[in-house]
Amino acid sequence: MARVQELFVTQIYREELARGATSQLVSELLTAAEEISGADRAGQNWSKANDYPGYTSYASLNDLPVRDPTFADLVAVLDRHVAGFARTLEFDLDGRALVLDSLWINVLKPGGHHSAHIHPHSVISGTLYLAVPKDASAIKYEDPRLPMLMAAPPRKSTAKDKNKTFVSVAPSPGTLLLWESWLRHEVPINHAKAERVSVSFNYRLE
Repeated sequence: MARVQELFVTQIYREELARGATSQLVSELLTAAEEISGADRAGQNWSKANDYPGYTSYASLNDLPVRDPTFADLVAVLDRHVAGFARTLEFDLDGRALVLDSLWINVLKPGGHHSAHIHPHSVISGTLYLAVPKDASAIKYEDPRLPMLMAAPPRKSTAKDKNKTFVSVAPSPGTLLLWESWLRHEVPINHAKAERVSVSFNYRLE
């Protein structure tokens, strides 16, 4: 009998931090993110100048774990999950380590979106969702082979996720998602009536 071998699998790591020992951390992070975003005038100005639909600390703050101990606690949690994902991916780190490169807050307003992008110069990227209101947009991942599909016909609407060209992953408050940084992704329009709050990050090889 013929068989189909699956090769070059794209893996997305998911964990729910709102459960168990990390549930309080998620709540504390949301409070800290709201306080920091409200006080970060430079980040507010950058977001406005660059047409970011809400607020991001991406270009204004590079010291969140120092600024607030809650984020230092988050880094310790992320380190463990990133190390676990690296083992799943069977990376040969050759004695080197994956370390946090950047960490930033995102507050996406109703009607806001984030166009498709990758995270250059990083190995693993991810997002922890702190506030996900009803009808908030999912994160949408793109098949990395898309530029090479050439004459391939579109996939059926009923296709399995592994065969789709785009796959949307809907988070909940406390959802942690990790992926390899070369994977293109976007955030479609936020149809919620409230802001979606998250923390994104990059890990590099040191």
